[in-house]
Amino acid sequence: MKNVFDKKDVSELVLRINNLNSDSPNLWGKMNVGQMMAHCNVAYDMTYTDKYRKPTGFKKFIIKLLAKNTVVGPKPYKRNGRTAPEFLITDERDFESEKQKLVAYLEKTQQLGSAHFQNKESHAFGPLTAQEWNVLFYKHLNHHLCQFNV
Repeated sequence: MKNVFDKKDVSELVLRINNLNSDSPNLWGKMNVGQMMAHCNVAYDMTYTDKYRKPTGFKKFIIKLLAKNTVVGPKPYKRNGRTAPEFLITDERDFESEKQKLVAYLEKTQQLGSAHFQNKESHAFGPLTAQEWNVLFYKHLNHHLCQFNV
């Protein structure tokens, strides 16, 4: 698996993103490319902003129990899998602004580095290792870049 904390790997991700345009077709799923970019940005919004309320109590317990291993484990996502409600993007999104935001988040994550993320509290899963953060970020983005054939 590539490393979102490695400058070379992030450059490769940015190149793949730059191969997309507002008319890029998907190979599966319902989202268009602007919606996909916005969808991918949610993981970073949850990490870097207070835009989304953190789950607590029983809800957090269930999310950790049912979703954590899928999200931070090495097994690739299945096509057309279910997603958390916060990640559902059904309205139209501006491709260019979502793209710029995603690239900025990738670059910020790489610059902060793995040490910044070691044992950092995640939105829903509690503290994660730097490796788990890498899997969370890379696996999700790679899944959706493959969805749009880049």
